[in-house]
Order: sequence, then C-alpha cells, then structure tokens
Amino acid sequence: MKNDYSITFFYYDDIHTVIPFYEEVLKFELVLDQGLARIYRTAENCYFGIVDGNRGHLKHQEKSAVLLTIVSQDVEGWHARLKAAGVAGQSEMLRGTFCEHFFFEDPAGYAIEIQRFHNPDVAKLFQ
Repeated sequence: MKNDYSITFFYYDDIHTVIPFYEEVLKFELVLDQGLARIYRTAENCYFGIVDGNRGHLKHQEKSAVLLTIVSQDVEGWHARLKAAGVAGQSEMLRGTFCEHFFFEDPAGYAIEIQRFHNPDVAKLFQ
C-alpha cells in the first residue's frame, strides 16, 4: 500500500493560545479549520495540526516528549526571524554531525527544531 502523506498533531489545553504563534510567527499555511483542530501545510505534502486536547482523540499532556523538525535550507533566516519575534527557548545555531540546526518552543512548551542537512549525501535521502 502506498502512503500519500502524513499529519503530525500536537494537543493543547487551549489551542486558541497557540494559533497566533503558528499562523503569525511561523506563518504556517492553514489548510483546514475543523473547529477542534487546525491543519497546516508546512511543505509540499507535509502537514502539521493543533488539536483541542479537551475534545480530541488524545488528551493534552503537561510535559511533551515530542519534537517537530522542519527542514529548510534557510536555517539562518529562520533563526534571525524567530529571534526578532522573541520566541521562547530559542537556542543558538548548532552544528551536529549531520545538520545545522536550532531549537525553540511554542507558547505551550512543545519543542520545535529547524534544520538543514549539511552533508549532500544525507540530504539526498530525503528528496
């Protein structure tokens, strides 16, 4: 069976407090507002959603162990824009074995990473 795409969902105690972050700060494209959930396009065939954790399939957790990673060639541009916006928990630019990246948090404390693979052979694995 062929998979067409995937959607990752984060659950919130109050999604209305994070809507401005995803739509105005990160500028994610809203694809569908379902009332209890909002689904955004983060890249071609890549989707991310936020859900009312009081009404959704799962319940909001006080502490998250989830990391959303967005791959972009303009990691430095993202870093500068989010720093100017005063985004919480933003790390400095880091260089690991496979990528340049940085971390930050959404208003509810979910961890998000922006990265670029610096090894072309590794980057090709995701094309």
